[in-house]
Amino acid sequence: MESLRITIPNELFSPAETRHYEGQLSMPVFKAGPDLYSFEQPLSWAADITNTGDAFLVTGMVEGDATTSCARCLEPTSVRCIGEIEGYFLLNGDVEADEEMEGDEFDVLPDDHTIDLVPLIQAALLVEVPLLPLCQDDCKGLCPQCGANLNDGPCGCAPAEEGQSAPGNPFAVLKDLNLEGE
Repeated sequence: MESLRITIPNELFSPAETRHYEGQLSMPVFKAGPDLYSFEQPLSWAADITNTGDAFLVTGMVEGDATTSCARCLEPTSVRCIGEIEGYFLLNGDVEADEEMEGDEFDVLPDDHTIDLVPLIQAALLVEVPLLPLCQDDCKGLCPQCGANLNDGPCGCAPAEEGQSAPGNPFAVLKDLNLEGE
């Protein structure tokens, strides 16, 4: 993945000054929990950096189309990702941040006056990708016995009888578990 470092120009060190930046970022693969998202095209991003007096506020948007595996049937599925870029960089590390802000809500502007947008873009995407990516809301998943994709139609396996589990199911012993405490 490429770097996306912005050096703050001198004129932006005046309070209330703002500068707009935009571009594209190649991020071939993005990991979110157990899921991998592939971006064939670069992500489009736009960000404004504003001097608030004692910090730089970074706000913007990132968007792109990703491909990942459906959590139920494992088929490739497309996901449109649109996230909000947010960052807060204190100008002076000795100055205390607002009492309402926690330590993970801000950074201190490095001595070289550069801000790396990649972590901010990754955080924006992480919030937007689905916790459970599905090819369709009613995805039927895979047969637990033969592994056939049930979205393509029924497989040839005999249906499990009411209260019966698939053969070799390690969770079968749980069906007799008494959770009532009797």
